[in-house]
Amino acid sequence: MKITLKAMRVNKGLSQTDVANALGITAKTLQNWEANTTYPDVLQYAKLCALYECGLDDIFLPDKLAKSEEAQS
Repeated sequence: MKITLKAMRVNKGLSQTDVANALGITAKTLQNWEANTTYPDVLQYAKLCALYECGLDDIFLPDKLAKSEEAQS
């Protein structure tokens, strides 16, 4: 089952500030990722997976992004 970035963060009991500090980004950047306004790059996804203790396949990706990644494969 896939889960959103926000749900993963909440399930870990972390605030946006906690995650932003751990990744070296701003809380606004994380807000944009969670709102699907912008998206983390592959390295940031890897850091998120490590922080949330999950695999990349566990993170829900919007259809728009998932399709563009499939096209590049």
